[in-house]
Order: sequence, then C-alpha cells, then structure tokens
Amino acid sequence: MRILVTGAAGFIGYHVVDRLLGRGDEVVGLDSLNEYYDVTLKYARLKNHGISHDRLVPSRLSPSATRAGYAFLKADLADRQQLDDLFAARPFDRVCHLAAQAGVRYSLTNPRAYIDSNIVGFLNVLECCRHGNVGHLVYASSSSVYGLNETMPFSTSDSVDHPVSLYAASKKSNELMAHAYSHLFGLPTTGLRFFTVYGPWGRPDMALFIFARAILEGRPIEVFNNGEMKRDFTYIDDIVEGVVRVIDHPPAGNPGWSGADPDPATSRAPFRLYNIGNSSPVRLLDFVEIIEECLGKKAEKKMMPMQAGDVAATWADVSDLERDLGYRPKTPLREGVRRFVEWYRGYHAM
Repeated sequence: MRILVTGAAGFIGYHVVDRLLGRGDEVVGLDSLNEYYDVTLKYARLKNHGISHDRLVPSRLSPSATRAGYAFLKADLADRQQLDDLFAARPFDRVCHLAAQAGVRYSLTNPRAYIDSNIVGFLNVLECCRHGNVGHLVYASSSSVYGLNETMPFSTSDSVDHPVSLYAASKKSNELMAHAYSHLFGLPTTGLRFFTVYGPWGRPDMALFIFARAILEGRPIEVFNNGEMKRDFTYIDDIVEGVVRVIDHPPAGNPGWSGADPDPATSRAPFRLYNIGNSSPVRLLDFVEIIEECLGKKAEKKMMPMQAGDVAATWADVSDLERDLGYRPKTPLREGVRRFVEWYRGYHAM
C-alpha cells in the first residue's frame, strides 16, 4: 500500500515508518521538524532512513538514499495548501497520523501550539482524507483523555469528558472530529490512545530519557507525587505492532450500536477507538529502581508534589484490541529499559 505517516521524524513515527518499509509498503513521511525538543535527534532518525537534512527542501519530497519506497516531506500540518498539494500529487491508501504538539506541561504555557497543530492540523488531515478517498485514517490519541476518570483499568467505553490539560482536550477533540467525518462522509477512522510509550529513539521530554540523562550526569531527578504515580509503560515495539495491525483493518460500523445506550468506542459509522498499552501499571519509584539497575548507578531523588495537569495513575484495558486484532504486548519493562539504556549510551557515546 501507499501510506502517509505524519510525524515521521518523531519517536513513534520513526518506528512505524521502519516497520512499514520493512514489509514492503510505499511510504511518504511528513514532519514539520519543529523545535519542541532537540531537532538533532529528529535529524538522526531521518538519517537512519536515508534522508539527509542538509538536502531537505520545504514543500518538496526528498527520496531516501537508502530505503526503497520512502520519501520525506518537511511540511507543517497547519499549512493547508502543502497538504492539498501532497494529496493531489500522491493518492494514499492509508494515512497514519502521528504528528501532534505533544506534552501535558508544555500545554500550560504554550496553548496556541496545540490549537494550531492538534486542531487546525487535524482538520486539514481529515479534509485531505475525505477528498482523497483514503481507505483508512489511523490517528494518535492519548491516555491523557481519561483525565479525572478514576475507574481502573481505563476502558474505551468510559466517559472522557473531564480532561485536566489542553493537550488532553485537543486529543478528545480529535476523536470527536474523526467521528463526525466517519458519520458524514463514511471515512473509516481509528483513534489510538497511547499509554506512556518508551524505548530506543524516545523523546527527551519523557521520564525515561530525563531520568537516564540526569542519573548519568550525576544530577538529581525530580520524582513527582513523591513517587506514588503509576504509569502503564508500553514498549515501542509493542506499540508499533498494534498500530500496524490497526492500519490493516479499517473499521466497519457497529450494527449493534444504540443511541439510547451509546458506546463511546464504536458507532454506526466506520469509527473505532482503541487503547494501546501494556495493561500493567508500575509505580514510579519501582520504575526508577529498574533504571538504576540498568544504568548501574543510583539516582539522587528530589521528591516533588503532583504537577498541574497530571494524573496519579494510568492503566490500559486492551481487551478490545486483543479480541479484535489479537494484540498482546510482549516486552517486560526491565527488558525494554535495558534496550533503551543500550541505545542511549550508544547514541550519546557514553
């Protein structure tokens, strides 16, 4: 298939592109390469796929020098014309939309970035998929949408009407917008609520990267909620396995759906929501201990209160994805952290 992957220089996007190319798909990657975090890491990911950053020309596809069937476009999702031109030049069978302004805490100080990317940008993607007759739009949502929900594990059948950050609200908005397009235009859409993704080539603003760097540099780490946070850490390979399975299975309408007792995860329209997580929450202090083991170095911990916009725990119910597509996460946390540390030391020559 010909597949567009937005956010292709990002953490999850990089790995999804790698997997799709490995199985023989033709892939176009798109990314704005913004400076939310160190662009050097984004350029290094692109280099691994044969894209040289010094030859990138905005609004022009750059073919890979090493990976057959891959081309990359530097473009901003909020630029409607760039997307229109891309879809006019290259029709796509599938779109895997992973680009977004990420980060809960960043949304407290830079809210407009989330509207530009996550709302305006997503609308532009929806319009292009609609008019381009795309067979399936798969897009990134987030476990953050569960907000103040305290029922564990989090289920896609739960209400998610009380977000605690603008980032979470923007992801909930994406799900609502996608349903509208599925209902009005028959566009098959699937939203994926990711749970704390970690692994090699991960984001520098995520806990594992922050903790590993600080410990190796001999700096204290900030442990929020006094370490009593719980997170459903999910290894990148398990995430990618779920994403690819979903790409290959466009949703059909649920004939049993009822407006009298509506299931938020399905619809009469070709619309679906899934959690992708490890379904095994881990206490933050236990997570730190595993990082210490893998690094062979103890952390100096600075205990901190809960941060604004954060939640105490996440835990994914992935039974729907297991039932429908046979998804089962396989990577133990200790093994995943070990692989990250191995990559991190190599990448930074430590």
